[in-house]
Formats: sequence, C-alpha cells, structure tokens
Amino acid sequence: MKNITSLLPIKYPIIQAGMVWVSGAKLAAASANAGILGVIGAGSMKPDLLEQHIIKAKSLTSHPERLAVNVPLLYEKTKEQLETSLRLGIKIFITSAGSPKPYTKWLKDQGAVVIHVVSSPILAKKCEDAGCDAVIAEGFEAGGHNGRDEITTLVLIPQVVDAVKIPVIAAGGIIDGRGLAAVLALGAQGAQMGTRFVATQESSAHENFKQAILHSDPGSTMLMMKKHLPVRLLKNAFSDEIKKLEDQGASEEEIIKLLGHGRAKAGMLEGDMQSGEIEIGQGCSMIKSCPSVHDVVEQLIVEYQNSLKILRPL
Repeated sequence: MKNITSLLPIKYPIIQAGMVWVSGAKLAAASANAGILGVIGAGSMKPDLLEQHIIKAKSLTSHPERLAVNVPLLYEKTKEQLETSLRLGIKIFITSAGSPKPYTKWLKDQGAVVIHVVSSPILAKKCEDAGCDAVIAEGFEAGGHNGRDEITTLVLIPQVVDAVKIPVIAAGGIIDGRGLAAVLALGAQGAQMGTRFVATQESSAHENFKQAILHSDPGSTMLMMKKHLPVRLLKNAFSDEIKKLEDQGASEEEIIKLLGHGRAKAGMLEGDMQSGEIEIGQGCSMIKSCPSVHDVVEQLIVEYQNSLKILRPL
C-alpha cells in the first residue's frame, strides 16, 4: 500500500476538506503553505468561478502541487469543472456524491490522483475496483452531506481499512491532534478535516458563522433531511422548520420546496444565521478560537505528538 504522504505531495497526513462556500482560494493556499493538502470546494462554483479560485490559490502559495479540487459528481457542470481544473494544472481530485467510475480512468489517464469520499466499506471496495487511488471514509459525525447508513467514524474506519488495499483517509468528527492520533491508530493513513478549518482566518465563512461555531455546544448540530439528502446542520430557525415538516411526515417534495435556492450561500457565506442552511460537523463545540491555518496545523501536530506520549502499555 502506498503511503499517503508518498501518494500526495504533502508534509503532514492532513487534508483540508473542500467545503461549499467556505473552501476558496485563500483557505486552500494557506493549507498548502502549512504542509497539508489544500482543497478548493467546487460544489458551490460554476466553472468560470472555479477557474478564478484556482488561479488565485496558485498565486498565493509556493506549493501549487499541494492544491486539489473537490468536485461533487451530481451537478450538470461536473465535466466542465474537471476539465477546467486539469487545464489549470490541478493533479489531485477529491470526488464525492456519486459514482467515481465514469471519471476515474479519464482523470488518471491525464496523470491525476483520484480520491473518492465514501460512507461504508461496500462503497469503498467499489471505488477501489473503479481505480481510485485512495478513499476518504467519512463518518456520521461529519458536517454537510452524510451517508444514509449513519455509521460513526470510530466504527467505519477499521471496517473500510479491512475492506480495501488502497490508502484510507478518515473524516468525520476529527477536530484536534487527539482525533488524528485516534484514526491513525485505527488504520487510516491520514485525516480529512473540515469543521476545524471553517473557523480559521482564511476560510470564506462569514464572521457570524465563525462566531456561531465558537459559541456552539455539544448538541448544536443535527442530521436532517434524510428523505431528501442527509445533511448535518447547525440548529437554527431554518432547521426548526425542517424538523417540524419531517415530524409531520412531509414528503421529499415539500422538503425541497422549503429548501428553495441559495439557503446554504445565505447562511455560510452571507451570515444569515436564522434562515440560512448552516452545514457543520458534530465536533464544532470543541473549537474555541479562530486562528490562522498555519497555527491550526502547528497545534494539530503538537497535540498529536502529546497524544502519543500519554499512551500507556496494557
């Protein structure tokens, strides 16, 4: 099995997640400069906007080889997003929300590395069979869209590690160096972290969103919209409306009607903390500061090393 720091040109086995409305050029470039994989989240970008972010990110980092793009495979502009990224020199792709099979061989023929996000061991094996170079196994604790099986990270990672021979990257509920140490102990070769990087100086998240994270508590999030597309949200007036509809047995069509257009942008980018859709992970209440990406990564490594020191023999 190829080591993740050999597969990817990174110093530390950490991936900054490509989140919609949050993971733009500044965050990705800062992550690359800090020695981890910096990921631009293309899910909220049309191809022309994605091009702008890639060009800007490359101008802000001395390590453009550490830049990647996350492309959800459920949108009509998927092929254009991939083509745009390739044309601009991106060689690492994280795909999600669909089967990677239609794109994996084509991307690898262009010299790219393909990593797909999965929520179960069965899906991980399918990705390996499709030719993916690695998988990101994302547990139920993660923010944003989740798998329907609701498998938690602690249970998911060893099962995926046992199911495939390609590298496994853990995701979901990993907030600090202790979490990094834990998933490496479970057999993962690295960790993807989203929520921790929302609350950084370089993220595109609105200040209201960042402050909400700093003031959250352990019960501040909830997995919702299971009839439509499961998503973990910060509780607010909008999530209350969704819960009320779901408790009344609302149809998928009724949920979609309430969603409307632009809810996620309004919440995460524009700061509407009541009517916006605020996607965030279950570990948000562990975050008490909003430092630079550089400082976050340095702290993660210190915490990881300290975790190893306190391990006691049985």
